[in-house]
Amino acid sequence: MWRRLRSALRSLRGSPAAPPHGGGGRPPAAMERAVVRCVPSEPKLSLRFVLPDGSARHMQRDQTEPLGRALARIATNAAKGHVKAGKKSKKARAEGGAEGEVAVPAVRLFSRDGAAVAEEVPNAAAWQDGAVLHIGDARYRVERNPPALTELSLPRSLLAGFPVCPKVIAEFAAPQHCLFRWFREQGPACGGNAAGEAWVETAAAERVFTPSNALVGLRLKLRCTPGDGEQRYGPAREVESSGPVEAGPGACTFDARHLYTKKVCGHGSVRAVSYNILADTYAQTEFSRTVLYPYCAPYALEIDYRQNLLKKELAGYSADLICLQEVDKSVFVDSLAPTLDAFGLEGLFKIKEKQHEGLATFYRRDKFSLLSQHDIAFSEALVSEPLHKELCEQLAKYPLVQEKVVQRSSVLQVLVLQSTTDPSRKLCVANTHLYWHPKGGNIRLIQIAVAMSHIKHVACDLYPSIPVIFCGDFNSTPSSGTYSFISSGGIAEDHEDWISNGEEERCSMSLSHPFKLLSACGEPAYTNYVGGFHGCLDYIFIDRNALEVEQVIPLPSHEEITTHQALPSVSHPSDHIALICDLKWK
Repeated sequence: MWRRLRSALRSLRGSPAAPPHGGGGRPPAAMERAVVRCVPSEPKLSLRFVLPDGSARHMQRDQTEPLGRALARIATNAAKGHVKAGKKSKKARAEGGAEGEVAVPAVRLFSRDGAAVAEEVPNAAAWQDGAVLHIGDARYRVERNPPALTELSLPRSLLAGFPVCPKVIAEFAAPQHCLFRWFREQGPACGGNAAGEAWVETAAAERVFTPSNALVGLRLKLRCTPGDGEQRYGPAREVESSGPVEAGPGACTFDARHLYTKKVCGHGSVRAVSYNILADTYAQTEFSRTVLYPYCAPYALEIDYRQNLLKKELAGYSADLICLQEVDKSVFVDSLAPTLDAFGLEGLFKIKEKQHEGLATFYRRDKFSLLSQHDIAFSEALVSEPLHKELCEQLAKYPLVQEKVVQRSSVLQVLVLQSTTDPSRKLCVANTHLYWHPKGGNIRLIQIAVAMSHIKHVACDLYPSIPVIFCGDFNSTPSSGTYSFISSGGIAEDHEDWISNGEEERCSMSLSHPFKLLSACGEPAYTNYVGGFHGCLDYIFIDRNALEVEQVIPLPSHEEITTHQALPSVSHPSDHIALICDLKWK
């Protein structure tokens, strides 16, 4: 059998090349698809097609292998398929006697201009988009790396008046080039059945869809067709919402703020946002529900509900920079990154050591490009980087404090961005969340000392004299040593915060940094408002030598914040309040 097969293949290879669509005046057979996936970083390519007998084939071949071997394997598979499809019954075979000859179909590959592809050509170069594969009389149009969806999902919670953005993960495609069609369930009153099998297409054909109040009680369906921006589209996929659209909460604390941020700033300005969004990992503890936020309706603490509010709030600020703290990794990946991407923002995430939450920084793609990223964990940087050797040696004199500092999981996110319209304009954007404990002032001073040294290395040594924007939840009020150190450039060794946890943990040293930083939003009465505490803990510090404040977006009124006693609430997704300001270069 194998001798006969090899002989047939030799005959095939020695015969003259036929045109891709056949000859002799016969019309070409209907074109099937041969889908090739070929990625340079992988050793093999994959080839998927359906044989004329209806059997699907999925082959893996080395990219460096000569095309002839791949064609021979296809011929073998086709011959086996033919034998399997044409098997006789046992009785017929007994009557027929000897086994029949194996029919080996002619298998060839032609380039899109009609020339036969030489069998010596490596697979990676042979299987080009638009080529035509012949298997006997069957014709297959080669689609190399066509756009494909690998994941398509909708949020679990849908609220009327709040944007719905799917999570789209695609290969050889980009969400901004995909086609979106939204459908609503047809209710029984409109002729639909109880199973909700009838769907009506909505007018929206955008990636983000905001359901109206008229859709409350109805489920949504999305049909997405992946595209690559070059007029190539892959097979569409559909996804239905797991539940119906629900009524929204009415007025939210950020609605009035959106009146100031309807449009994106001009290219000479930068709108910055800093916001601790309250990690789900902290909101869902028994302690949070019963002690920290007993006034908050349980459903309003659920992450699915809060994500609706957060996405609408953040999208409505039309920001150029967004620095978030307490971001659950799953929230970043599944919710915030896809949604803010749809609004033109690129996001980067830095998880805390041994935690499920961390920092996220987003920047507007048409305003900035990312030059470099310089994230650190404070504890690791302190003990391992030469930059902090002197501070580490001083801290070694206070072993109790040193141990606490090293045990903390706090991190610092640092990006260097470049203006897309003026390459001479660069920014060092830093984002952090310092240690939380009320008596941890000494720990925060060490952390901020490490942060300022690291930012100095980036903004003075690596990129000399670029402006700094430093956002975060510093867990420090304006009267604290940390705030004083950042804004004044130094801290004395006798500052009271060095003994914030008593004489036993005294840690006295003199610190300084070279920056002239200003709190762009001033010192609000509070940026954190919970039942047992309210105070200003969050800041956007800016380089006063290079940047100035154009406007600060007013915080919600005290009446809005306390409508439901405190934060979070059914109308506000976090226990913190976002800081927003418009900046411009001097």
